[in-house]
Amino acid sequence: MTTDTIALPADWRDFLALTKPRVMTLVVFTALCGMLAAPGTIHPVIGFTAILCIALAAGAAGALNQWYEADIDAKMRRTAKRPLPAGRMAKQSALHFGVGLGVFSVLLMGLATNVIAAGILAVSILFYVLVYTMWLKPRTPQNIVIGGAAGAFPPLIGWAAVTGGIAPLPVLLFALIFLWTPPHFWALALFVKTDYANAGIPMLPVVAGERATRAQIGLYTIPMAVAAIAPWPLGLTGAMYGAVAVIATGWFGFLALRVAARKTRESDTMRPEKRLFAYSIVYLFVLFGAVVVDRWWLA
Repeated sequence: MTTDTIALPADWRDFLALTKPRVMTLVVFTALCGMLAAPGTIHPVIGFTAILCIALAAGAAGALNQWYEADIDAKMRRTAKRPLPAGRMAKQSALHFGVGLGVFSVLLMGLATNVIAAGILAVSILFYVLVYTMWLKPRTPQNIVIGGAAGAFPPLIGWAAVTGGIAPLPVLLFALIFLWTPPHFWALALFVKTDYANAGIPMLPVVAGERATRAQIGLYTIPMAVAAIAPWPLGLTGAMYGAVAVIATGWFGFLALRVAARKTRESDTMRPEKRLFAYSIVYLFVLFGAVVVDRWWLA
């Protein structure tokens, strides 16, 4: 089935699938934590509206990503059942949905909060679609390194929605997600390498091989660990966050070291790459949750 052949009219579940709701969960959570950790207060209705705008913007970016990559998704087992490659939706519908959702989210954010938050939100959408999806991903194995910035904007947006500006703490949270993205995504890429190879996407395991990818995972974990722990010695958080960051990051480092040290890929279903990928998601939830708890603990 191609994206030009429509088997059935799309329903609401197909439009929901375009927004990548699983990815949106982490985006919304990190944005909410940025908002809750910010100094000052925000009216609950305005705060809810800001989080809704961030969720809609993430959905818009996901929809535009799937619109542009429909033919690529059709070649990958992991993505072949998405609405466009499965033939349940026309590409034009996905394009209109993504653009409309993105424009609405930015305008509403500007009206509900401030221009700074709306501006960063707009940049995050454009960066993911134009810089990562259209430019970097099909051209370079370093796509996820630079493109990781797209997923790092939410805590900045949440903070700006409350304060109207940015500060060192949300910048470090941005850096944490930015540096976390390569080991997180490359761990996934190691066990879906065949999909990327079939689609012609130059992910690092396809271009440089598994051994080089494992080494890069280990290397990128080092600056990620620095960014994760830095808020504590810099006095931006308290000892509670520091303790959580040290323990959680230590375990991340252990898993990353196991991946980096492997010389062959085994067939076991719970090999280190999968364990690192699964834990990396939990890791980010734990650290951002600790930022909020630490902020209210100190207050």
